[in-house]
Amino acid sequence: MHKADDSLVDPSLLPAVPVGLPKVLDLVVSGEATSRAELARRTGLARSTVGQQVEHLVGHGILREIESSESVRGRPPRVLTLSPRAGTIAVADIDTLASQVAIADLGGRVLAQETVVIPIEAGPQAVLEAVTEELLNLLERCGRDPDRVREVVVGLPAPVDPQRGCAVRPTGMPGWDGFPVAEWLRSRFHAPAVVDNDANLMAVGEAAQDQVDTPLLCIKIGAGIGVGIITADGEVHRGADGAAGDVGHIRAVGGGGDVLCTCGNIGCVGALASHRAVLSSLGIPESTEEDPLFGAHTLAERVANNDPPAVRALRQAATEIGEVVAMLVYMFNPRTLILGGPLSELRDDMLSGVRAVVYQRALPLATRKLTITTTQLGENSSIHGGVALALRDVFSERGIARMLVDDAGAP
Repeated sequence: MHKADDSLVDPSLLPAVPVGLPKVLDLVVSGEATSRAELARRTGLARSTVGQQVEHLVGHGILREIESSESVRGRPPRVLTLSPRAGTIAVADIDTLASQVAIADLGGRVLAQETVVIPIEAGPQAVLEAVTEELLNLLERCGRDPDRVREVVVGLPAPVDPQRGCAVRPTGMPGWDGFPVAEWLRSRFHAPAVVDNDANLMAVGEAAQDQVDTPLLCIKIGAGIGVGIITADGEVHRGADGAAGDVGHIRAVGGGGDVLCTCGNIGCVGALASHRAVLSSLGIPESTEEDPLFGAHTLAERVANNDPPAVRALRQAATEIGEVVAMLVYMFNPRTLILGGPLSELRDDMLSGVRAVVYQRALPLATRKLTITTTQLGENSSIHGGVALALRDVFSERGIARMLVDDAGAP
């Protein structure tokens, strides 16, 4: 059975979702209710209504009902769980030198993940072909049906128009401006596709972790410098044109001398303090044929060995970034500020340097409840953010209606 391409389905033609069904599904997926009796008690619905909805979801391959493995007298109780046939999420975090790709089940568990080594300069067609091929390989490896991919999420290191699903005037990404990434992926997977900025996905992933308070700012320090912004109500702030958080092109507080940025201006903080800029200042190549992440590995080794030029360059970058972060603290008054990207993994010098500037520059009112830390998820932040973003859509009323349409007639 091949499911309907969401891009061709008129939303007005999607079936009405029975009242209470989203709540029933949410309770089972979250593990808060695993039996029909518990569902009736938690939802307040009649047992007959719950029974109808459970049968509906089981019949469409979204839930399954199995006998409990717990040892009890008499007839073993039956337990409701998410079916492996319910579907899969596909996520790709595309970066300048390599991309992380992963698939996850609808419970949010990452099933498999791989790195695709291809530079973003190869262009959208080549990168997306490589990413798609690896995602299909992961689906096959895990025994997952490609026709049951529920959503594809892609992060790009650039401003993104989420409605059009494309990068907008990116720097250092030839051929990507306006390329219909979402449409391209929809045609390959016959599933809804979402494109977002990589720092936004990183922020979503971090915000989903336990004991992380919002508002939240997540600063990704990679080839450039970008910020993902999560508001107090848990939403991503993308701005009017998808350019919110592109702070790498703010002019450095010290002026930045005559250092030319990829945007054409001079003195941008990204040209002075990004991971790429630090490598360049030390004469370390970003990659080699043998090691596509040669720069990151070499810098980490030199910092670990207390190499004076490397430590000095890292501390100077932390100071420059701290100045920008202090301004962001004034503007957004966040509860949590998270550093991510390759430089953040060199925890002590980068984290302490940024903290020192922020606490020196920002007033106590803006910092008294502020937590400044590094990412809990490391390089996987954007992957987990993509999964979280997709599941929010998949389990929305419209997403559930799509599943029911896709799986009509499923055994």
